[in-house]
Order: sequence, then structure tokens, then C-alpha cells
Amino acid sequence: MRVAISAVLITKNAGKQLKQCLQSVDFADEIVVVDSGSSDDTLTIAAAYQAKVIHQNWLGFGPQKQFAVSQASHDWVLCLDADEYLSEELSFSIKEMLKNPQAAAYRFPRCNRFMGRFLKHGEGYPDWSLRLFDRRRARWSDDVVHEYVICDEAVEKLAGDLMHESGEDIALYLGKQNRYTTLQAEQLYARGKRAGIGKLLLSPLLRFFKFYFIRRGFLDGLPGLVHISIGCFNSHIKYAKLIELHRLKE
Repeated sequence: MRVAISAVLITKNAGKQLKQCLQSVDFADEIVVVDSGSSDDTLTIAAAYQAKVIHQNWLGFGPQKQFAVSQASHDWVLCLDADEYLSEELSFSIKEMLKNPQAAAYRFPRCNRFMGRFLKHGEGYPDWSLRLFDRRRARWSDDVVHEYVICDEAVEKLAGDLMHESGEDIALYLGKQNRYTTLQAEQLYARGKRAGIGKLLLSPLLRFFKFYFIRRGFLDGLPGLVHISIGCFNSHIKYAKLIELHRLKE
């Protein structure tokens, strides 16, 4: 006997990665796929895995994921992105936990693939991700980007990695980061936050020192250096866009 669980995903044109993701959650009692308008074979693949497919126009990452959680039949939910899959160790850990849950939510390390290599240091790992929770006691935040699960009760860790294999080249990755920094700047502006030259200069430098040296990102070689450098650039651009918003709107 174990607690029933729903695997929950949001998708749009995720056909290239979706099979591996769905195969890794084949133990789930239900798979819920909330799609925001795919034009590839995403829906066909989801149907092949007997997923419950629901269309929902894009609401932003946090609201979209919370909507997907609300469509599940079971209170325990495992939330994945289509380009993620469970390692064998993590799959085993989840199935063991479901026999006797001891917390409201569980987090586990995410291992990110970048430039053909799974990063094991710096920003790329362990990248702790809270993705497994009782929806009666936790929920997704309302953030349209960099969303996170809100839980005021005990959160435990599980062994095993959540594998993230986006398959993006650097050009696509940079395009996504550009969109994310715009959304971040808009969020900060809406909250009345400001930035000056100190944020523009110090935030990227401190970020690089933290992840490249303290978190030993240098051990991931060139992919680690590029990954951290892009993260530092994102920090700089986010605050530049925030400054621009204030100048344009005030």
C-alpha cells in the first residue's frame, strides 16, 4: 500500500523531450499534461502514455503550474518540466517515500545539462528543486518566471537526481534568458524595486565569485565557465532593464 500520486506537467511543443520524461514517471497513478497550444507531436505522445490532457492558455509559469496541480485527481503531486526526467535512484526514493510520507513536501537535486555535459558544480548542481508535495499543504507561487513552491511545513530531501536535459544550443538558451530577464525586471518594477550602478556592477561580480570559486564551478570546465558567465550577464541585464523601466515610466 502507498499514497496515490499524480505526475503533473505543463507543455508547449515539447515533443522532442516528452517521451523520456513520461517514461520516468510510469509508476504514477495518473499523468496530467496541461498544454498551452502545441503544434508538434506533444499531444500525440501524451495520449500514448494515457495522460489526461487539458488545454490552458498561457498564464505565466507559476499560475500555469498551479492550474495544472489543481487538475490532478490526487493530492500528492510530482511536478516536472517536459525536458526533465527522474534518475533511477530518485524514482526509487519517491516510491519508497510514498509508502509512508513524513513531510508535506520533498526536494531533490537537479542536474543540468549544458553544452553537452551534465554540470556537477557551480550554479548547475545541486540546484535543489522542490517538486513533490501534498497540494493541501503547499502550492506554486504566483511568479510568472522563477516560480517556486510555497510550503510552511516540514520539507525533506530525497536521494537521487532530477535530470534536466533541455537540448538547447547557446543561441536558444540566450533567447530564453533574455525573455526571463525582461519578466524579472517587470516583476521588480511592479514591486517598487530600484537599482543603481552598484547593483549593475557588484551583482554579477559577487555571483561569479560565489559560483565559480566557492561552489567550484571551475571543475565543470568550459561548460561551467560559460554557464556561470551567462548567469552573471543575466544579473547585470535584469537590473539594466529595471533602470530602463523606471526611466521610461517616470
